[in-house]
Amino acid sequence: MTDEVGEDLEIRRKRLRYHSWHRGTKELDLVLGQFAERYLPDMSVEDLDRYEAIINENEHDIYAWLAGREAVPVEHDHHIMKMILNFKITP
Repeated sequence: MTDEVGEDLEIRRKRLRYHSWHRGTKELDLVLGQFAERYLPDMSVEDLDRYEAIINENEHDIYAWLAGREAVPVEHDHHIMKMILNFKITP
């Protein structure tokens, strides 16, 4: 049973990684894709839930939060969003 849970978790991480790289705008692809590559492997299930909730939001909203044009909504104002906001992409 543990192997199935571990495999399901790995499939979820792969799905989130793919979704992070394919947001629709190059800017978000770079930020969220590189963030996912760096942090998804070590995230707990709870943190994966938080991250997934963020990336399921509208890409224009996410970009506005990252650019500081809009405040991060209360439901996403947690340590995962702070990690994304502080994340620096590499060229």
